[in-house]
Amino acid sequence: MASEIYQSKTTVYVLACWILAAFGGLMFGYDIGISGGVSGMDDFLIKFFPKVHERKLRAVEDNYCKYDDQMLQLFTSSLYLAALVASFFASKLCTVLGRKPTILLASTFFLAGAGFSAGAENKAMLILGRILFGIGVGFGNEAVPVFLSEIAPVQHRGAVNILFQLFVTIGIFIANLVNYSTSTLHPYGWRVSLGLAAVPGLVLFFGSMILTETPSNLTERGKDAEAKAALKRIRGVDNVDSEYEEIKRACDAAKEFKQPFKKLMTRESRPPLIIAIMMQVFQQFTGINAIMFYAPVLFQTMGFKNNASLLSAVITGIVNVASTFVSIYSVDKIGRRKLLLQACVQMFICQTAIGVILFVDLKPTGTMGSGMAALVVVLVCLYVMCFAWSWGPLGWLIPSETFPVETRTAGFAFAVSSNMLMTFVIAQSFLSMLCHMRAFIFFFFSAWILAMGIFVVFLLPETKGVPIDSITERVWKQHPVWKKFMDEHDDSKSREMA
Repeated sequence: MASEIYQSKTTVYVLACWILAAFGGLMFGYDIGISGGVSGMDDFLIKFFPKVHERKLRAVEDNYCKYDDQMLQLFTSSLYLAALVASFFASKLCTVLGRKPTILLASTFFLAGAGFSAGAENKAMLILGRILFGIGVGFGNEAVPVFLSEIAPVQHRGAVNILFQLFVTIGIFIANLVNYSTSTLHPYGWRVSLGLAAVPGLVLFFGSMILTETPSNLTERGKDAEAKAALKRIRGVDNVDSEYEEIKRACDAAKEFKQPFKKLMTRESRPPLIIAIMMQVFQQFTGINAIMFYAPVLFQTMGFKNNASLLSAVITGIVNVASTFVSIYSVDKIGRRKLLLQACVQMFICQTAIGVILFVDLKPTGTMGSGMAALVVVLVCLYVMCFAWSWGPLGWLIPSETFPVETRTAGFAFAVSSNMLMTFVIAQSFLSMLCHMRAFIFFFFSAWILAMGIFVVFLLPETKGVPIDSITERVWKQHPVWKKFMDEHDDSKSREMA
């Protein structure tokens, strides 16, 4: 077993590295949670989207359409468009400068975004703040999961990487609590909500200064002595020779490829690239961010009052955080595939049931009965629960551990950008889709969940317990479908192209 070959101890320093880096996830989660609550605040709507506020007040307005506004959706989605572009610049910086400086830059942009958003006096300032947030998210989501995967010992890699998603869920939960508290602070509650994004940004900014650079990146940049010293520090033992030699072999092979993005286009790079991109597409088309962005809006649509809808969002946030611990505990014990498949079954049932209830009980005008509305909240919680121990954390873990070192940051940039693109699509279109598709939007997401399950069964390999720099030999070359892409002829040809 790899865990017997590579010795390690969990020291106070390495725990601090894991937790401080994971604050990049808290930044991301806080923004996911804060935007939906702010979008439902009357003071915010009156200042920036008065027409939406007028529609919200009309009792006869269509329940499904009262928040349908492209600019309001752009407030949420512009961040993800900026993050999409930023992720490719972050990939280059991750390789050239290192994971640590890229994380520092992420926090800097996020702090600037918090300042512009909280102080916004017009839509231009508001959107600029979102774009700065987006650049920070793009840099953080590129660097942090790779950083965590590279410094984690193999026997705990899944759990350590899932710290990123855990902190995403904590960020969403904190944002929901903040929105619940600031919704009564008139007329500046929304400014407080947006401005408090600076807190996780500051923690990451100062925390990144004490992080070590990863041994893989130091070796990749020719800093062998520093790399070995860093490996000893994060493993807490002096006997790291066998693990260091594994890293050194992988980095020496990577040096033959000068153009990682060009290498990604070769035949043998297709398996991890396809998996990375499809994991992000599927993660977003579970419908999770449609619920997380707009949970307060969604609950208001079902007839909850403003504070009650925010409280319901807080409840889903608690479920989200608690359920992520299930993944941390089980991912390195039962594996990635079983968690994903179990979740597909549970999410399919929940989304379909929500769609049926809304189709039957939520008419264009009026509200749902309290019993049915409460049942929808329970179903949303059950849905969020299984997402939080499966597609949420594993959507980031699997792409961060399946690329070889020569294409790791470039490949993960495609994963991040795919995630941001799909998040942008959902954020920009969900309220319009809700207006036009009504309850059928939940059947739409159910169909995607069915496709996800089929994908996992036939195409997703298990990576539990495999050292990160041995994935190609022990996973891709052994898989019944993907091994056809990994033959020696194509490998030698791609080396000639490099």
